[in-house]
Amino acid sequence: MSNVLIKNAQTVVTMDDARRVLTGVDIRVRAGVIAEIGPALTGPEPVLQAAGRVVTPGLVNTHHHLFQNLTRAVPGAQDALLFGWLRVLYPIWARLGPAQMRVSTQLGLAELALSGCSLSADHLYLYPNGARLDDTIDAAAEVGLRFQPTRGAMSIGESAGGLPPDGLVEREADILEDMIRVVDAFHDPAEGSMCRVGLAPCSPFSVSRELMRDTAVLARDKGVMLHTHLAENDEDVAYSLARFGCRPGQYAEDLGWTGADVWHAHCVKLDGQEIDLFARTRTGVAHCPCSNCRLGSGIAPVRQMRDAGVKVGLGVDGSASNDMASLWDEARQAMLLQRVSQGADAMSAYEALEIATRGGADVLGRPECGRIAIGKRADIAIWDVGGLASSGSWDPAALVLAGPRQVQDLLVEGARVVADGQLTTVDLPRLIERHGAMARALSAGE
Repeated sequence: MSNVLIKNAQTVVTMDDARRVLTGVDIRVRAGVIAEIGPALTGPEPVLQAAGRVVTPGLVNTHHHLFQNLTRAVPGAQDALLFGWLRVLYPIWARLGPAQMRVSTQLGLAELALSGCSLSADHLYLYPNGARLDDTIDAAAEVGLRFQPTRGAMSIGESAGGLPPDGLVEREADILEDMIRVVDAFHDPAEGSMCRVGLAPCSPFSVSRELMRDTAVLARDKGVMLHTHLAENDEDVAYSLARFGCRPGQYAEDLGWTGADVWHAHCVKLDGQEIDLFARTRTGVAHCPCSNCRLGSGIAPVRQMRDAGVKVGLGVDGSASNDMASLWDEARQAMLLQRVSQGADAMSAYEALEIATRGGADVLGRPECGRIAIGKRADIAIWDVGGLASSGSWDPAALVLAGPRQVQDLLVEGARVVADGQLTTVDLPRLIERHGAMARALSAGE
C-alpha cells in the first residue's frame, strides 16, 4: 500500500533538518511520499497502528557484496587478513553463476529488510560463468528494497601483479562497454527511483589507473555515481605507496575519484590530509565497522571525518567478511568503536542512528530518503519497543543502546515490505532452503 496512515506512534525519530524527536503523532503517506505529520490525523488511507512503537527512517546500507552470502564463515578465511582472506575466497567465487547471484542477492536483501533497511547499495565486481549485474537487479525488484547496484570490475590478475586470479578479471574495453549497457538499461535518475546504477572498479590492487580514470569520465558523462574500496588496511596503503608512489587519497584525487558523486568504502587508514580532501570535495565514505573488526583492519577515524564535514554512512560489507548483515549491529559497533578509541562521549546513540539513516542517504546522493519529513519518500521503519530488548529503557528512542534488532514493519515507497515482523514479498523459508543447498554444493566443490 503506497497510501497509509501510521497512527499513534509513541516516538518518531525524524532525522529531519532540525533532528526533531516527536511523540504521539501520526504520519500520512500518499503515493509513496510523506504528506503530513501531526497528532490525531484522519483520512481515507488504510491505518497502520504504531501505538507503543518507535518510528525511524528506513536504514540505509552504503556498501555490500550480496553475492558473498553463499560464503559465510569459510574455513581458511575466518581468521585471515584482507589479502589472505581474498586469496582463499576468489577460487570459490569463481564457481558462482547467475542462479547463485540471484538467490544470494535475494537472501541478503531479505536479511537487510528484516533489520529495518529500506535502501541498499551493492558492489558486484566479478562475473563468472555468465553472471551479470542484471541478476541482482531482478532479485532486488522482487524483494522490494530501494536498490543502488554498482557495476564493479577487476582487470589486473595475478600474472600482471594484481591480487585476483586471471580467470576472474575482464578486458577493460569489455568492462566499459558493459558499464554503458547497464546504465542505459537500468539507471533511473528520477527522485524516488527504485534503482540507480553506479560504476565501481573494485580496488587499486585489482584494476589499472587507466580504468579508474576512464570510469570516472564515463560516470560523469552518464550522470551516475562512482564507488570503490579505499585505504581499507595497512596492506592497502602499503600497496598504494609501493605501486603508485602515493597514499590512497592522492591516488583517488589524481584519477578524478573525489567529489559529491563519489563514495569510498572503508577508509580505515585515511590521514588528516585525506580527511580534509574528502570534506572539501564532498566525497562520501561507507563505514563498515563490523567487517573492519572481523578482518583486523582497524578503527576508522569516523569522529574526525564527521567533525571535518565528511559525509559518512554505514555499510554491512559482504557476508564473507561480516557473516551477518544487520545495520543495527553496524550502528552500535560504530558508536562503540569511537567510544573505546576516543572516550564515552565520542558518539551518541542518536548520532549513530543518524549515520545509519540520513547519513547513508546523503552518501548515496538520495536526500529524499533517510529522514521523516513532508515531501520525503515513505521509507519508514517501525520498531516494537514493548519486548525484552527494550524493557527497562528510560529512552526507547535510543534504540542503538537498548532496542529490538528486527523491525516490526518496514515501508519502502509506502509499500509494506515487512509486516508484523514477516517479509511480505518473497517466500523466506523456501529461499533459505534453496540458498542453503547452493552453499552446501559450493562447500562440497560442486
